[in-house]
Amino acid sequence: MKITSLQECESFAVDMAGASGATRQVPIGKADGAPNFSIRVFTLEPGGHTPHHQHASEHLNYILSGSGIVMDGETPRPVHAGLFILVKPQEKHQYRNTGEVPLVFMCMVPSRFE
Repeated sequence: MKITSLQECESFAVDMAGASGATRQVPIGKADGAPNFSIRVFTLEPGGHTPHHQHASEHLNYILSGSGIVMDGETPRPVHAGLFILVKPQEKHQYRNTGEVPLVFMCMVPSRFE
């Protein structure tokens, strides 16, 4: 069993083309022996964003704090703390922080796609 807090997890810059002002932490993942699912936490600074991209696996997201928009293809959809988001396989999406404080969200994915 692993019990941790986000403050104990190392933070890494998101190093993907199209990302800006984004960091990633992995509180529970395949390095911990999680055979099926990984939890990642992304922090987007004001004005920051993830790449506008798509992938083979679903992502289950939960907004912890802040606000912004999620691009659903080419359609912006407002998000804020307390919302859950399902990104289905091959859906083009992007998270953007349009607020004045960091946008922080959990992203659960199959461990093989961590």
